[in-house]
Amino acid sequence: METTTTIMGIVILIIVAIPVYFSARSSKASKTRILNIKKRFNPTNPESFDLTESINNKTLTIDQKNKKFILMNFNPNQQESIYVDLNTIASCKLIPTTDAGSDTIIKIDFEFQEAASSKKITIPFYDFDDDRIKQISVYQDHQFAKKWLKIIQDSISR
Repeated sequence: METTTTIMGIVILIIVAIPVYFSARSSKASKTRILNIKKRFNPTNPESFDLTESINNKTLTIDQKNKKFILMNFNPNQQESIYVDLNTIASCKLIPTTDAGSDTIIKIDFEFQEAASSKKITIPFYDFDDDRIKQISVYQDHQFAKKWLKIIQDSISR
């Protein structure tokens, strides 16, 4: 009886421990990848990016003191990281693109306007074609983009 209970306990422990191990390993790899991207844009002080948040394969980070912003897109189809020096930016807005004849959002972009040249820089944030679960994550991404728009605008205005 005691041997059976011990064996069952060990099996349950293994069943629980394996997913926890792989989850922790994946999280560590993701954090390392984000840190390496921060180091690429600020090699001397990557920790100065004081606010970093992730959602649906996207990570946004900002250095509010030095006005630096990075959008990291880890979608399997399109992995990229885009850096914006907010010191050169006059304004930022969100551009949602809807499907013709409906309210369905198919694309969300950040649009930055440079202060000196009034040139517009468009950075893609959400694309329906890259979304695996279609229209479920668009709401989350849109709310997340609105939150970050406010953070970016506050940083620009300082």
